[in-house]
Amino acid sequence: MIEKIEELLVEVNSFSTTSKEEIENFRIKYNGKKGILNDFFEKFKEVPNDQKKEFGQKINTLKQAVNVKLEDLKNASASSVIVEKEDLTRPAFPLDLGSRHPISLVKNRIIEIFKSIGFAVADGPEIEDDWHNFTALNLPEYHPARDMQDTFFIEQNPDILLRTHTSSVQIRYMEENQPPIRILSPGRVFRNEAVSSRSHCIFHQIEGLYIDENVSFADLKQTIQFFTTELFGKSKIRLRPSYFPFTEPSAEIDVYWGLNSETDYRITKGTGWLEIMGCGMVDPAVLKNVNIDADKYSGYAFGMGIERIVMLLYQMSDIRMFFENDIRTLEQFKTL
Repeated sequence: MIEKIEELLVEVNSFSTTSKEEIENFRIKYNGKKGILNDFFEKFKEVPNDQKKEFGQKINTLKQAVNVKLEDLKNASASSVIVEKEDLTRPAFPLDLGSRHPISLVKNRIIEIFKSIGFAVADGPEIEDDWHNFTALNLPEYHPARDMQDTFFIEQNPDILLRTHTSSVQIRYMEENQPPIRILSPGRVFRNEAVSSRSHCIFHQIEGLYIDENVSFADLKQTIQFFTTELFGKSKIRLRPSYFPFTEPSAEIDVYWGLNSETDYRITKGTGWLEIMGCGMVDPAVLKNVNIDADKYSGYAFGMGIERIVMLLYQMSDIRMFFENDIRTLEQFKTL
């Protein structure tokens, strides 16, 4: 019987495989309830007393060899799986590609349109001081127009705030550059407004500024005419007198959207006309605040909310959809 154990030791030590099935069969053969080791332990009581010590040592040696071999086989099998996963010749798994956010799509389109007529993009900080956000734009501390914008203040004395419009970028640009100036300033702005389907405390603006000699209101109107035709495919616009502290004269711009569907009636309130932006000639006081000669130079400015344009183009009814990151909404723009 001891000779049989010696033969099994040789068999165990020479056994090799990476197959999980063969490893399991090996374990059952030796360590199973009806396996070889249990069989030897059952026969131990039949061994003569003078051979029990040697027989017991041989069984323990075989048991230890089996356990060591099983551990080595499991490690070798796991290593082979890792190597298989790293096989660079295997085809890649299909990846779910994303898309640009609808706000980015429309923002980039607006920038392309104005770049085609010479506008460059300017950027600035979202955390602003009082001078660049209010005072330089003809909005001194006592001016009642400040009540038109609820502001998120971060510090006071001096006032540090989240910008309420991207006009602050125009002030910073004019402080460092002399005319001719022709820039767009897109970016996020912040106002303390109640969140609803029509308004949000965070939104995106894109504003334009053109300063040069002999710039007139007619230049402004032709620029807006070109823009609305390129973006909406609609060339019929109207300008309504309005008020902004930093422009004079000022106007609201409406585009004729039409009344071709029930949605058109809803978004235009049955008039067919839809307000898309504000504009005006830059107030001479603003030019003086940034050390530009108001007697020599004139200019115009305009600004629009990007979310409003996106909602019009894609017939989206709730502004909150832009900030919820709902994959069902974003997947609709994969092909755009």
